[in-house]
Amino acid sequence: MQQLFESWTVLQQKEFLDFCSGARGIKVLYDSFFKEVMNPEYDPARLESFLTALLNRKVRIKEVLPNDSTRLSDESSLLITDIIVELEDGSLANIEVQKIGYAFPGARCACYSSDMLLRQYKRVRQRSIDPVTGRDTFSYRNISKVYLIVLYEKSPDELKKCPDHWIHRSKVSFDSGLSMDLLQDYIFISLDIFRSKMHNKKVTTLLEAWMIFLSIDDPDEIIQLITSFPQFKPMYETLYQMCRNV
Repeated sequence: MQQLFESWTVLQQKEFLDFCSGARGIKVLYDSFFKEVMNPEYDPARLESFLTALLNRKVRIKEVLPNDSTRLSDESSLLITDIIVELEDGSLANIEVQKIGYAFPGARCACYSSDMLLRQYKRVRQRSIDPVTGRDTFSYRNISKVYLIVLYEKSPDELKKCPDHWIHRSKVSFDSGLSMDLLQDYIFISLDIFRSKMHNKKVTTLLEAWMIFLSIDDPDEIIQLITSFPQFKPMYETLYQMCRNV
């Protein structure tokens, strides 16, 4: 362990000692921290609260799905974390944390969303076959929406071109005015732009509080957050125990 510590840069050593000693808070987007505090298998209410604020509707997690998608093997190296859940209404939500903004362009997002839609199709197809009679009752109307939610610690250039907006929600539209749900929704969140927009501003909504939780490591700001939104205190206690027992 001593050799491992000494193999880090001076800045890495300082960062490690700072959050172990409490001089700095935790960077929640680090893989091990995010997965521990947001793991829906341990405490689904946390991720449900985040998704409820983000999707503007009450969310209940029905099932946590394994990451057994059809992605190429090199994709995992680009992701900090990847949580896929099935919601109570049958829709799927994939929460990605991305630290390298330029490595997550629109084409990759489209492939990830299509991968989820294919998974949804396979699950519905399998469930539609009666195990006794073998009768197939499959209908495409039974396929629910899929959400791809990407949290950017550092925004890619495309998102930086919209400095007045820190959250982007997709909506497919037709030039004829046709209304049709194509089942794939995208939500891109620029945490760096959010921080610049919220500088010296009071946090007033639960969604803004979630963004603060995911993007700050300053102890004073953490105290302000849990004072205004005490539901985040147990999450910091989880992170504290991780550091205490490192």
